[in-house]
Amino acid sequence: MDYILHLYCYLYGVMNALIGVNGKAYNGNGNHHKARWNIRPSEMSINTLNPIRAIVDGMKLTPNPEKPMIALSIGDPTVFGNLPTDDKVLQAMKDAIDSNKYNGYAPSVGYQKSREVVANFYSCTEAPLEAEDVLLTSGCSQAIDLAITVLCNPGDNILVPCPGFSLYKTLAVSLGIQVKLYTLLPEKSWEIDLQHMESLIDDRTTCLIVNNPSNPCGSVYSKEHLQNILSVASKHCVPILADEIYGDMVFPGCTYQSMASLSSDVPILACGGLAKRWLVPGWRLGWILIHDKNQIFGKEIRQGLVKLSQRILGACTIVQGAIESILNDTPQEFYHRTISFLESNSEICFSELSTVPGLTPVMPSGAMYLMVGIEMEHFPEFQNDVQFTERLVTEQSVFCLPATAFEYPNYFRIVVTVPEEMMVEACTRIREFCQRHYRTCSQDSNELDQ
Repeated sequence: MDYILHLYCYLYGVMNALIGVNGKAYNGNGNHHKARWNIRPSEMSINTLNPIRAIVDGMKLTPNPEKPMIALSIGDPTVFGNLPTDDKVLQAMKDAIDSNKYNGYAPSVGYQKSREVVANFYSCTEAPLEAEDVLLTSGCSQAIDLAITVLCNPGDNILVPCPGFSLYKTLAVSLGIQVKLYTLLPEKSWEIDLQHMESLIDDRTTCLIVNNPSNPCGSVYSKEHLQNILSVASKHCVPILADEIYGDMVFPGCTYQSMASLSSDVPILACGGLAKRWLVPGWRLGWILIHDKNQIFGKEIRQGLVKLSQRILGACTIVQGAIESILNDTPQEFYHRTISFLESNSEICFSELSTVPGLTPVMPSGAMYLMVGIEMEHFPEFQNDVQFTERLVTEQSVFCLPATAFEYPNYFRIVVTVPEEMMVEACTRIREFCQRHYRTCSQDSNELDQ
């Protein structure tokens, strides 16, 4: 023991001699050098990139001062004030505040009662849910973050729709997860190219993301198409992250079905929230619904989600306190009114732009978006959709998001939540812009000959 003690003291002395005192390092020549600051950003922060921000921030957006700006780019239905939430939703929040019951911390996965309410609201015979199958999160974005993080390790890959919501890639790449983009088909109302999707699967594929109804496409998949997607996932034993934040926001004549209600064996993490259907994106309440009929996820994935949820203390407690009334007391008329407005604006936009030379809009079936194709060969002044939409702002003060932000060039996305008169005016300006810049192929040839 004495020998070990002496050895420890000797090593301690050597260490102090090398390190020096007061933060100064010893260089071996009897001199000390002052330590230097060397603070570097983490690899995760360096690898975190939001494609939308990267593209928009790089655009030269100078609106025409003679025309008021019309922004058709923002996926926030509250921006223009024409789509308020229902009075019952507001009263539920007021009651939760006045009760003084929800001012403290909640469990990281949410209050038990609030989880029961969400489970009961979304449970169905084909996909039953209990409170233990629900995690409440800080918006649907955190739900997606937790789902990706619990399923994937660095070096794994996930399958993501193209065009698709940019957050999937932002989250995955920051975690060292490879993103493989599977193609959506505009000529088939943005159905998935199943053959292409299946070709991307390998032994490191740990998650298939399906967004239905879709941002940015506004598509709603049929029961048959969802079953075909599930067949591919089942064949290759790949779990599904179902982004269903726009669930039930479908136009008359279309039917929304949750992916879990059709799955017999594929385990599904379904992500949703209050943001869009109840028109309160700033309230930040989302959820993960764990569907695992055959116990394929088992305890490990559930425990993993719980542990990950403990990194922060989850969803706003006041909204959790109001959730029972929000889900159970919001009148059906509120939902119908919202859908009716979105459908009407979509029809106006589609009808107006369908007759504009050089543009090919794709009529949506739900959500809040419409995608428009640009026949770039008829607009030779512009190299791509980014330049096209940039000049549209400069000349007409109309901002549409270039679909390069969704890794789908030569399209742009329109948000259909603006007031009707603004939608009509925006379409008129887009028409004027295209008429000014449109060139036929013969015009291009003549100009080159001259």
